[in-house]
Order: sequence, then C-alpha cells, then structure tokens
Amino acid sequence: MENELTKYEQQLVSLVQNKELGEIIKPLIKEIHLFDSFIAGTTHLDDKTVIDAAKEGDALSLRRENNKYDQNAILILNADGKKMGYVPEKDNIVFARLLDAGKILKAKISSIKKKGSFTQISIGIYMVDL
Repeated sequence: MENELTKYEQQLVSLVQNKELGEIIKPLIKEIHLFDSFIAGTTHLDDKTVIDAAKEGDALSLRRENNKYDQNAILILNADGKKMGYVPEKDNIVFARLLDAGKILKAKISSIKKKGSFTQISIGIYMVDL
C-alpha cells in the first residue's frame, strides 16, 4: 500500500518531466464558443496588408483598448500583433466585461468574403477555459 503512492507519484513526474509548461497545460484547455461576429473598422486601417494576409482558421487575439469613441472597445490583433480592426460596438459590451474580469478571449477567422473593394472577415469568439 505504501509503495502505491510512490509509484503513482513517479508516473506523474515522468509525464511532466522535460516538458514546457504550455505542453503540460494544453490538454487541459477548452475553448468555449461564445458568439459569431465580424471584424469592424477594416476600411480605416493604416496597414491594409494584414487584411490581404488573413486566412480562414487564423487565430486572433482580443485586447481591450482605451478609446474615446467606445468605452467597451476591443481590438482584434493577428498572430503578429498587428491591428486588424475591432469587435463591432453592437457586440462588444459582454466581451469587454469578460476581459475586464480577467477572462481570456480569442477569435478565429471563420470566413473571408470580398465585396468589391471591401473585405468582410467573419470571426468566432471563444473563451479559453482551464
């Protein structure tokens, strides 16, 4: 009986030994789909190459922004940290509250549609849960 605990402890150590923290935690992470929306403000970007480089399935990060026009503004950034636009104002109040409460939110591009000179990028918004 006494050795069982030691044996179990050694098995746990062997599972995590020589691994990065991210590798250990990754299997425990769940992404909870919250909402579907689109990226707003893409026509006002200084660097429009971020829109041209976007692909379906790309992971995006969400970050609160101090914005004089919208107190609930949420920036959408690509994997390189470049601004792609915003969560639309009509959709952002709940997500702003979640981010302000320390929750981790991210987005993924679900579709990209060219409409003349305009590109509509649809996204899914997810909460990362451990």
